[in-house]
Amino acid sequence: QVQLVESGGGLVQAGGSLRLSCAASGRTFSGYAMAWFRQAPGKEREFVAAVYWSGGPTYYADSVKGRFTISRDYAKNRVYLQMNSLKPEDTAVYYCAADQAPRVLTMRAAYTHWGQGTQVTVSS
Repeated sequence: QVQLVESGGGLVQAGGSLRLSCAASGRTFSGYAMAWFRQAPGKEREFVAAVYWSGGPTYYADSVKGRFTISRDYAKNRVYLQMNSLKPEDTAVYYCAADQAPRVLTMRAAYTHWGQGTQVTVSS
């Protein structure tokens, strides 16, 4: 049974940084796509970043390009989201997601497995 557990959220001032972590367990994730989504109050859950567990290119939403970096640590079975130059509009609950073969990496419905989310609040 796949389990994803996020951590690292918190309150930070605009311009600051946070690193989110997603601990993945329950199976071998080789071939899986791992992603971060976020959901602000009153808004739809939106794609933030994705990477394949086995490596290759990384993918980002336009709104976070150049500020956020997704990475994975094989030894620790973790996926990270380094967030720099944070803005108040980055405030949201951030979710880790995984799927063996998502049809479209940026599509929420393409992912089978989700974590419980971690709150990120950026003050102005």
